[in-house]
Amino acid sequence: MLLCRQRTRDQVSVSEFVTVLRTRVRAVQDALNAAREVGHDYESDLHVARLRELLDLAERNSVDTTGWVDPADLTAVPYQD
Repeated sequence: MLLCRQRTRDQVSVSEFVTVLRTRVRAVQDALNAAREVGHDYESDLHVARLRELLDLAERNSVDTTGWVDPADLTAVPYQD
């Protein structure tokens, strides 16, 4: 019986991890879109880097992120003077 409880607790932990990770990805996407709208190139690059870090974290933990992020969001925009 204890093994069943442990397995359930682990499943909840994985589910929580994915939920928090997905929430953070959405928050960074929102911040990225806002930075791009006002032309803050450096800030946009920071958000792109953070998105890549979160997706890398997901990959290292075998989380399928298909459809989470538009590949165009992961491209850096050249700085404009």
